Amino acid sequence: MAELPPMIADLALILMVAGVVTLIFKRLKQPLVLGYIVAGFLVSPNMTYTPSAVDMANVHLWADIGVMFLLFSLGLDFSFKKILKMGASPVISAITIIFCMMMLGIVVGHVFSWGKMDCIFLGGMLAMSSTTIIYKAFDDLGLRQQQFAGMVMSVLILEDILAIVMMVMLSALASGSDMGGGQLLQSVMRIGFFLILWLVVGIFAIPLFLRRVRRLINNEVLLIVALGLCCAMAVFSTKVGFSSAFGAFIMGSILAETIEAERIEKLVEPVKNLFGAVFFVSVGMLVDPKILVEYAIPILCLVLTIIVGQSLFGTISFMLGGQSLKSAMRCGFSMAQIGEFSFIIASLGLSLGVIGDFLYPVVVAVSVITTFLTPYMIRLATPAYNNLEKRLPGKLIKSLNQLTMGNTHSQEESKWKRLLTQMAINTIVYSILSSASIAMMFAFVLPVTRKMLPGWELHWYANAITGVLTVALIAPFLRAMVMKKNHSEEWKALWAESNRNRLPLLFTILVRFLIAVSFIFYICNFLSRFTNALMITIGFVVIVLIILSRRTKHRSITLERLFIQNLRSRDIEAQVHGKKRPLYEGKLLDRDIHIAEFTLPFNSCWMGQSLAQLKLGTKYGVHVSSILRGGRRINIPDGYNILFPGDVLQVIGSDQQFTAFRDAIENEVLGADVDVEMREMKLRQLIIGTDSPFVGQTLVESRIRDRFSCMVVGLEEGKESLSPYSPNRKFRAGDIIWVVGEQESLDALFNIKD
Repeated sequence: MAELPPMIADLALILMVAGVVTLIFKRLKQPLVLGYIVAGFLVSPNMTYTPSAVDMANVHLWADIGVMFLLFSLGLDFSFKKILKMGASPVISAITIIFCMMMLGIVVGHVFSWGKMDCIFLGGMLAMSSTTIIYKAFDDLGLRQQQFAGMVMSVLILEDILAIVMMVMLSALASGSDMGGGQLLQSVMRIGFFLILWLVVGIFAIPLFLRRVRRLINNEVLLIVALGLCCAMAVFSTKVGFSSAFGAFIMGSILAETIEAERIEKLVEPVKNLFGAVFFVSVGMLVDPKILVEYAIPILCLVLTIIVGQSLFGTISFMLGGQSLKSAMRCGFSMAQIGEFSFIIASLGLSLGVIGDFLYPVVVAVSVITTFLTPYMIRLATPAYNNLEKRLPGKLIKSLNQLTMGNTHSQEESKWKRLLTQMAINTIVYSILSSASIAMMFAFVLPVTRKMLPGWELHWYANAITGVLTVALIAPFLRAMVMKKNHSEEWKALWAESNRNRLPLLFTILVRFLIAVSFIFYICNFLSRFTNALMITIGFVVIVLIILSRRTKHRSITLERLFIQNLRSRDIEAQVHGKKRPLYEGKLLDRDIHIAEFTLPFNSCWMGQSLAQLKLGTKYGVHVSSILRGGRRINIPDGYNILFPGDVLQVIGSDQQFTAFRDAIENEVLGADVDVEMREMKLRQLIIGTDSPFVGQTLVESRIRDRFSCMVVGLEEGKESLSPYSPNRKFRAGDIIWVVGEQESLDALFNIKD
């Protein structure tokens, strides 16, 4: 008999224990993430009184997959467009939190007389809150639709990006080399390069691919395609030096701009829940009671440092980012934990041999404890604000709110600022696309052409062919870089406004023209031995020809329109049936009132009822602005619209109203049928006897359906198939009829005597 692999046995143990523990936590109305952590502690090798997992390497592998799928789902639910709409606010908050918490961590490390590098790495670990843990906590607590949650997730995503820069800095410090501004700038530029490249290419190519194969894709194929794209981006992300989870988030953000986003999110959810559970169980398995005892005081101090530091500095940082005092406190309290990136930084320090062996298990213990406390910290924020509001003068609270909220409403930007910003963004994006295209051509096409044309004397043919193809490939990008925004409203207004504006406007064209020439110069310099003067001349001539080419202009405009169409595909899809999205949708993000989405459960008591019958506005103070159903959008629905299971309701209200509305949706559901096994429908044969009371009656007169809750489905006449029973035909003795009903109802029908 074949022996069961340890991997299967471990998975069975983990899921069984997690299932039992989470049922208990669900009964106690506690967040499920806490149950997973407790389950992990129970099955860990450190717990000698219970069965434990054997192959920890496989458990950690599943946990890595769980993080990847959790971040993929986060990307599907929270795209970069939402971050960009929030402006500089998340950036200010993220940078302030990282700086303050890192300094605080260094100070605490010095208090315990730890080494210099231990203190620096500790600061880096304490600065990184866990995107995965907070996302799961928001999900468990039903807070993902609330306004402050969106701000927190924006800051967390930016923290993950900045963590990569921090790791480069820590590696340089650990190696003893000076972290110069050039190296730091190179790291930031590298991150920005790949981030913009992935988003632009992904948003251009992936929606186009899904659109072409849409008729061939069912749910099964779409799930495989989505997970395949997720894993592919995760692999590519690790190849260029980023984490797999970061790549998965990028792919989720790309797919979030497609029409299939909601469908993919629902299909991926079971996979995410499975591997996500394993991840949080693996976090609980890292708890070592010996470390907890030996380093109890440092662990307790670090936990308090994170809780107090994030609550205080996090609140201040979010206020600097433009949030009100109440919203800032809810954001700051939500980030009071550390997670996966802290483990990565600790592993980096161990691999470089610059931190003590004790620091990693200490950080793990701190992470587990703060993760356990995260849901309670999130819940504590509102009572803490209410208590603070009672103690502080009302004028101070009001002035703080007015000050911070006023920061989000800047005056109208000047025409120059808008124009230069748009030009800079276009130049950066098209430069990245051009650079990536050149690198791809030189890496793949050039070797092929040289093999097709062997011999050193013929290499110039291969170089020339590759150079021409490369220029043709990047020509639309270079033309857009130089000419785009030269006919915009801002340009025309500034040109007509004053003669003093004309020379600076022409100068912007010259700068972009020279940048485009530099790409041609680089191609010529790499593939030829021309003099610099000749290559510059070639660059000028080529760019002029590109600008004058109508074919290149058409290609450039077509590519840009296709990209914009893909970027706005979900918005465009909403207008397919002539109904546009509400003009105010997404316009209230900086106020307490905003829009959130709620899905009607399949067992909801609301299904089949109209909006007028439900009276949602009267009961909960919310307004339904749209109903999303089966890929269609019903905007501004009236009271006659009936709700169906699976409807996605876009609702306008405040966080407090959303809480009451969410509770009603989750609680007003049909209870489980405890006697469902007894209510099985059965098909039986009934022979009409001579003494039957049905003899001489029609089907309607017999009232079999009304009296016995049974249905006559056919008459047996000796044929291969049943004949339909006519309601006007009278029953005769000897008739063989087939009826369907519950067992109890059938028994009552068969035993009737009169």
